Amino acid sequence: MASTNPGPEERGAVSTETAHGIEAEEAAAAAATATPALAAGSVGEYARIWLQRMRSGESGALPVILGLVVIVLFFQIKNSLFLSAGNLVNLMTQAAFIITLAMAEVFVLLLGEIDLAAGYTAACGAVIALWTLALGWPWWASLLLALAGTAAYGALQGFIITWLRLPSFVVTLAGFLGLSGLLLYLINAAGNIGVGGVIRLQSNIINDIEGGALSPAASWIVTIVAVALAGLAMFMRDRRRRVNGLVAPPVSITLLKIAVIAVAGVVVVLIGNTNRGSVLLAVSGLPWVVLIVLAILVAYNVLLGRTRFGRYIYAIGGNAEAARRAGVNVSRIRIGAFALCGLTAGITGIIYASYLGSISSGVNGGQNVLNAVAAAVIGGTSLFGGRGKMLDAVLGGLVVGVIANGLQLIGLTAAAQLMWTALVLLAAVAVDALTRRGQTPAD
Repeated sequence: MASTNPGPEERGAVSTETAHGIEAEEAAAAAATATPALAAGSVGEYARIWLQRMRSGESGALPVILGLVVIVLFFQIKNSLFLSAGNLVNLMTQAAFIITLAMAEVFVLLLGEIDLAAGYTAACGAVIALWTLALGWPWWASLLLALAGTAAYGALQGFIITWLRLPSFVVTLAGFLGLSGLLLYLINAAGNIGVGGVIRLQSNIINDIEGGALSPAASWIVTIVAVALAGLAMFMRDRRRRVNGLVAPPVSITLLKIAVIAVAGVVVVLIGNTNRGSVLLAVSGLPWVVLIVLAILVAYNVLLGRTRFGRYIYAIGGNAEAARRAGVNVSRIRIGAFALCGLTAGITGIIYASYLGSISSGVNGGQNVLNAVAAAVIGGTSLFGGRGKMLDAVLGGLVVGVIANGLQLIGLTAAAQLMWTALVLLAAVAVDALTRRGQTPAD
């Protein structure tokens, strides 16, 4: 699905002149015409514009994609099993909760904020879901209660940060400590359900999020339908733009994007449909968690790229004061972003519990959230606000997942995994800072 997130020109949010005379929504929409896809008249012209943006420091997702390719090749050389179907599917399922937690962080990072409590928000949401499941609640009711609770807590943090004007680092650090204590309290309060500090998953439906898979035939059908819907959505969007007298990308660019999506889908399905079991017990098909992550990605891309709420997030992240003067309700948008961060953290907790088959008082919420922030930043989301998209969380989450998976495969310790991830994160932040410095006019 094509992303229409604002480019760097408009991520300075709303200029002072705009703040005094143009609404923020109109400014963001008008600035979108500066993206290569809209400005280009052909594939060749698109490539030239893209190269010009590269020279000016706007490299987009290219560095992380190239880095991911290099890391994958390195691990494949070290261990030929790395690119086996079984390991790649394991990698997809292992990285899923990192990716979704990174998506949660993207909402607040776009505002120039951070949520250090998201890892324990996820864990507490999982405890609520698994506890109520053990009490006999329907699975859907347990999930709704857990997600409502995590979204409400995220909104509470946003309210405290906004109305008391406190730094998000301090507020969410307090939440980190408080929720880690709440996690212990909830599991102890569960009594026999939480024996040994562990609440076990008692739902085949939730267990199948990580452990289940579509049939090979269903995997192809779902992929074909998804690609067809994505292509239709792109063509309908372009048609609406032309009807409304706006600039739209040429058909060749749209077809190129659809082809890329189709190729990616075919590769993923081929990997998923390869037997990763044995001759006697064949295991194949696309894992359910892959579809769930893709569904979240599409939904959040639409939210950030096609709605007023999403455009306002970028405006506030680029220049909060200018957005406020342009009539944006900054407080409401901040609280909404933190609520979405909490909601997505709750989804992460369910996926994590499905992956582990339980939730315990030993959950390392601190490391999980730091990995999530690292994933978002490695993928291209700026720590300074105003720049990033949900695809960054997917790419960065894959980088973090590949490093962890590959180092385990070649027999290195957890200490090495943390140090390598730290080096990749440092490199990503350095690239982000240098890029911004290069785009700032000299005084």
